[in-house]
Amino acid sequence: MKTEWLLDYNPVLLALVAALFTWGITALGAAMVFFFKTIAPKVLNSMLGFAAGVMIAASFWSLLKPAIELTEAQGGIKWLPAVTGFLAGGAFLLVINKILPHLHLGLSIDRAEGIKTSWQRSVLLVLAITLHNIPEGLAIGVAFGALANSPETGTLAGAIALALGIGLQNFPEGAAVSIPLRREGLSRLKAFNYGQLSGIVEPVAAVLGAYLVLTIAPLLPYALSFAAGAMIFVVVEELIPESQQGNETDLSTIGAMLGFATMMLLDVALG
Repeated sequence: MKTEWLLDYNPVLLALVAALFTWGITALGAAMVFFFKTIAPKVLNSMLGFAAGVMIAASFWSLLKPAIELTEAQGGIKWLPAVTGFLAGGAFLLVINKILPHLHLGLSIDRAEGIKTSWQRSVLLVLAITLHNIPEGLAIGVAFGALANSPETGTLAGAIALALGIGLQNFPEGAAVSIPLRREGLSRLKAFNYGQLSGIVEPVAAVLGAYLVLTIAPLLPYALSFAAGAMIFVVVEELIPESQQGNETDLSTIGAMLGFATMMLLDVALG
């Protein structure tokens, strides 16, 4: 895969393009609402499991591992940025989780989390997906921002692999938002708009992540680990519990295994 010519572009611009791609895949998944009004629980659980597997693999192969290697190359304490950044990322998402009103799939509105509001159930469902798109966007931005410190084909290929992996799991996520919203009584067009809107935060977070890394170069190992911690928080807090609802838990687990294997393959093969 020849990617050398991309190294001539600004990392922030590359991060924006990559995140726009993942947003587009979210919209493509959300467009499934024009063809289906319902989604079988076993299919939904499998898709959520796949998304969880991708995010777990990306957290290690694309974020934590490079952070440790970079710190070691710089002569620092190789575990310190990884552990510190990882826990900080989880803490950051915990705070947002307590503040931002949202509702996880399959739950009644009285179990909405965050600050209490009178917002509609559909809005709260979209905000739940939007919440976990933040670390995905940050991860993309930080991965491409790393090009400022390591302008090499391997670094670029790794960032592209991460964007591809996140894009892959954004397709089922888009469908997992729009189709349930259609079942809630929304029109197909409105359900689609809500579904794709959940991914709009990714380009914003990607640009922010890349810009911060470019502005504060020593921040890179911490930023990589921060994104990993935020992603793992989302997986444990949201994706795994949602994928395990009902009686098809084996399919959820198989989906997670396939998602992890797919992301590992992309990262190792391309990066």
